[in-house]
Amino acid sequence: MTEPQTIPVHKGFVRLVDAMGDDRRIVQAARVSYGEGTKTVREDAALIDYLMRHRHTSPFEMVEFTFHVKAPIFVVRQWFRHRTASVNEISARYSVLKDEFYEPAPGELRAQSELNKQVGEGELPAEAAKKAAQLLAGAEREAYARYQKLLELGVAREQARSVLPVGVYTEFYWKQDLHNLLHFLKLRLDRHAQAEIRAYARAVAEFVKARVPLVWRSFEEHVLNARTLSASELAALARLVDREAYAEALGQAGLSKSRVREALEKLFGET
Repeated sequence: MTEPQTIPVHKGFVRLVDAMGDDRRIVQAARVSYGEGTKTVREDAALIDYLMRHRHTSPFEMVEFTFHVKAPIFVVRQWFRHRTASVNEISARYSVLKDEFYEPAPGELRAQSELNKQVGEGELPAEAAKKAAQLLAGAEREAYARYQKLLELGVAREQARSVLPVGVYTEFYWKQDLHNLLHFLKLRLDRHAQAEIRAYARAVAEFVKARVPLVWRSFEEHVLNARTLSASELAALARLVDREAYAEALGQAGLSKSRVREALEKLFGET
């Protein structure tokens, strides 16, 4: 499969600069083997699946991605919360930032959630959304005009940048191993993540899918689309579920005998 090199996101982008390793590298690391073609793709997929569902993470660290990203500062500040990467960002102490801002359309603006102080959800009334979009764009243009004026007056770039809002675009290089990259995607593809960073996470995910398709399939099955239950939740569920009926349903879902056994142990404990 040909990997796309750049995926546009809003006015920014996610660009794949380099990638080291693929599904085979993970398999080799897990087997401590350097020969290729020693196992079938099916066996490789089974091993990767086993590593993923049992959280044997070190083989996934053998694969690395380097991205070049252009995004608004408020997205980047969330991104950099993931502290396991090597990062280099454009410096506004040395460079004059461009007149580029994240400017959502009225329909993209969200109302503040009444249940969660951290997120926005639902649409604003049409008139309010229109006025809000105008206010945002106007504030950004005014801030940039003052930034330019400060530079013209001879103010140092490192101080003049202080008037710029977090909607201004920045760029950075981001190198991350696959294990920690998958953790980033688990969090930032989640529906509770801010919509703007989810858009960037979806772009990153496209590169990951193309490079390590066996890993991605297993990641979707055991992490991205999986859910964790507490001990109390498991105990309550076990009281409601018939063991034999559950085992039969798992088999009908296509799970192997070993997967069925593991699922039963998760819910009912060791037998």
